[in-house]
Amino acid sequence: MVHEWIYAISSVMVVSLISLIGVITMAVKKSKLNKILLFMVSFSAGSLFGGAFIHLIPKAAKELGVGLALSLYILLGIILFFILEKFIHWRHCHIPTSKGHPHPFGMMNLIGDGFHNLIDGMIIAAAYLAAVPIGIATTFAVMLHEIPQEIGDFGVLVHAGYSKTKALVFNFLSGLSALLGAVIVLSLGTKVQGLTIALIPITAGGFIYIAGSDLIPELKKDSDSVKKNFQQFAWLLLGIGMMVLLTLFE
Repeated sequence: MVHEWIYAISSVMVVSLISLIGVITMAVKKSKLNKILLFMVSFSAGSLFGGAFIHLIPKAAKELGVGLALSLYILLGIILFFILEKFIHWRHCHIPTSKGHPHPFGMMNLIGDGFHNLIDGMIIAAAYLAAVPIGIATTFAVMLHEIPQEIGDFGVLVHAGYSKTKALVFNFLSGLSALLGAVIVLSLGTKVQGLTIALIPITAGGFIYIAGSDLIPELKKDSDSVKKNFQQFAWLLLGIGMMVLLTLFE
């Protein structure tokens, strides 16, 4: 059991470090970064939709079946994120985005990503409990999935008003929720399996809500030219396409 702990925690820490991939933008000038931020937001929206419909929902369907329970869990995720947003009145903010006043969709994205990382940590730990080779293969698959999503998440945070440094730090803290997920599974073993199964479609619902309610409206604010609209659409499809390609490694 000690070996499983060492392998699982080490793997989860490596996966969490991927959240710092946004550091590659540190050398990009602010003017140039501002031009590509909305495309990163488009990419993130596509990644969230793709992650929900191509990865999370099919994975949940294998465990729950394609029926009422699956639909209710997805709807629960959408409703929970709606209530969360309404409860603290984030949607009523009309102050322009700035480093001193980041907009709420950035925080919503962090929360959704945090749930997703929690599940990733649970899945990796559960795989190692089954067998070390399965754990290694699962870690590799999760890493491939995380790279494009974390690039998009970083762009969302910067677009929301966070400085590049704060975006990196908060994205990394969100990534560390995978460590919590791994510890929960390693501590409770198979007893936590039902919780993991339920969290997968709930997270999918959260992804759908964030992409459709928070990110897509941001793209509609800056659609003053046919060229820009086409570019946003292309990056949205790229985000979905990346999620499709990653199914080849599952």
